Amino acid sequence: MKKSSISLFIIILISTTLWAQKTTYNSLREALFSAGRLRGGSAPANLTWIRNGNQYSFTKRNDGAQEIWTHDVKADQEIRIFSTADFTFPDDTIPFQYRSFSWTTNYEYLLFQTRFQPVWRYSGNADYYLYSLQDKSLQRVVESAFTAEISPDGTMLGYGKDGNLFTFEFATGKTTQLTNDAESFFYNGRFGWAYEEEFGLVQAWAWSPDSRYIAFWQSDERDVPIYQLTDFSGLHPEYMEIPYPKVGDSAPIVKIGVIDIRNRTKSWLDIELNGGYIPRIYWTSKAQTLAVIWMNRSQNQMKLNFFNVADGSRQLIMEEHSTTWIDVFDFFQGRLHHFYFPEDLEEFFWISERDGWSHIYRYDYTGQLINQVTQGSWEVTGIDAIDAKKKRLFYISSENSPLERHLYSINFDGTKKKRLTAFEGHHSVNVAPGGTYFIDSYTNVLTPGQVDLVSGKGKIVQTLADNQSTIEFIDTHYYAQKELFSFTTSDGQVLDGFIIKPMDFDPEKPYPLLLDIYGGPSSQSVYNTFETNGWHQYLAQHGYVIAGVNNRGNGGYGSAFEKVVYGNLGHWEALDFVETAKYLSSKPWVDGDRMAIRGHSYGGYMSGYTMLKHPGVFKVALVAAPVTDHRLYDCIYTERYMGLIDNKEGYTNSSVQTYAENLEGHLFLAHSLMDENVHPQNTFQLVRALIDNGKDFDLKVYPPGAHGVAYNMPSYLLLMTQYTNYLDQYLKE
Repeated sequence: MKKSSISLFIIILISTTLWAQKTTYNSLREALFSAGRLRGGSAPANLTWIRNGNQYSFTKRNDGAQEIWTHDVKADQEIRIFSTADFTFPDDTIPFQYRSFSWTTNYEYLLFQTRFQPVWRYSGNADYYLYSLQDKSLQRVVESAFTAEISPDGTMLGYGKDGNLFTFEFATGKTTQLTNDAESFFYNGRFGWAYEEEFGLVQAWAWSPDSRYIAFWQSDERDVPIYQLTDFSGLHPEYMEIPYPKVGDSAPIVKIGVIDIRNRTKSWLDIELNGGYIPRIYWTSKAQTLAVIWMNRSQNQMKLNFFNVADGSRQLIMEEHSTTWIDVFDFFQGRLHHFYFPEDLEEFFWISERDGWSHIYRYDYTGQLINQVTQGSWEVTGIDAIDAKKKRLFYISSENSPLERHLYSINFDGTKKKRLTAFEGHHSVNVAPGGTYFIDSYTNVLTPGQVDLVSGKGKIVQTLADNQSTIEFIDTHYYAQKELFSFTTSDGQVLDGFIIKPMDFDPEKPYPLLLDIYGGPSSQSVYNTFETNGWHQYLAQHGYVIAGVNNRGNGGYGSAFEKVVYGNLGHWEALDFVETAKYLSSKPWVDGDRMAIRGHSYGGYMSGYTMLKHPGVFKVALVAAPVTDHRLYDCIYTERYMGLIDNKEGYTNSSVQTYAENLEGHLFLAHSLMDENVHPQNTFQLVRALIDNGKDFDLKVYPPGAHGVAYNMPSYLLLMTQYTNYLDQYLKE
């Protein structure tokens, strides 16, 4: 079926009501697990471009076995190259399984990460196995390593283990220890919790392109205060200790070392940390040259230095200042980097908001700005491919709408821009090196997910996954469509939102409202995407209106919209949530006396803060894993958005506890005792403030869970059931 007819079919299907009896969900559990049926087609799993973008590898599941396949784009041919069904762990009878894999640069070997034991959100220890595609041999090369990566020349494995760095030579089987001074909370080539969580990287070291050097962070957390967690299991509870720097605390101290693999010498780069951070390092295309990003503690000043690692000399390339904060990556858009150093070019690209919008800037290696590549009242979220020969790059932006993301290509000098994604909506892409092809996964409010293989010129080569199964599902099951809306607040700000109307909607009948939020800096809750949230569908089936909004502080709308929250988190976000509720309650189909707000993490903070700062607007607040006082959160994240601890008024005004005496209505709190991210201390300090003010509330404690509160399927179903029952108890007539 062609895409145009699919979209038309969906429009007709959704707009036609009561033409046939639809199946409704028999239980909340059934609704929650329906999300997979609503997503439409998905891209091939674990897709990696290989052989200069002419092929890609991907994974499948076959009777429980993990399979790796390659797809030749021009030949349209697929070959299975590995299956776990054919292997056990060497010297064992246990069937082989893996968590992830990577290729060597000659595509003759696969490196498997197995038996992963998590440490923090992204990191953990694992065994690594090397598989030869030629002789089909599988051998373990390192046990219980924190990170591992094959050298660019394919001759060695570099890895971090127990806080030290090592290499393993494939030809000889020789292991060489490169550092030897690790101790508790003092690491070479790895980060502690705060750096990993707030700067987004796990591997704290990098091979040079010629495989001669390894540059690495040395992290010292010995002076960082320890936070302890326990779930109170057993006769004598055990406590997990985490170096966790809160606002105003001593932060991790880092420095950058360089190891010469040939002669095994180690040197340290001359960087004045001055209480700041080193969030990124990059090897450049210039031999022996390492780019190092330094930021001050407030993260409103940034310096880029180039170091000659052979003699230690440095050159200041550029410096940037901001009155708010500077981003070096974008967590919510999945972009780990704002700097890009092409391999074959002595130029680099940087994504900056210096003109008020995120755009691409082009520099030479002396720090001279060559040109601004993109410009306009819209945002670039990241560069996906660079063709150095043709001097053309490929990037994602919000130019068509803040609610959409599209892929464009453009010349380095900013000319001949071309949009490559044809269909309206939100596109997630995986672009081949040089932009020869890309995988396009897209959706909009009327179209379930679909996946195409597209040429670098924007021509669809092949549909990899259609949305027929979702169309068939909603043809027989009740489905509440997401609708997009916008409105203007009382102070003149236009906001975008979504609503989901209840089953058998009557525009003259008032319904209870749930405003489901997140709201944190740089995030975004509302997109032009197909609705897939099973809980929202269940609530709509049971007579609720569900809404969301892109509040001030969110990304996608320019720095003025996003950074107005600086130094005073909570204030503008809460105003926008209140304005949204008041706007919707002006409709005859929303009952202004039966409105709830719900959020998790930063959303938990905002749901609690809004409930207490603006009493009487919401009758119910569902608050999970909230920061309740930003002084209790880590310094890297918090001081980026709030400034340093001397912003006493800002920190006091942004605290939920400050407004505990204002509680009206019904407050539901949920937290895990093992939340290493947002500590349960936050919830219990709010609890104390509420009790001190004689305010009643409902508290649910999940002892072993992490930041997600729920820790297994029964606890997840219980939490969602508690949410639903709480809404029904206080909002249903």
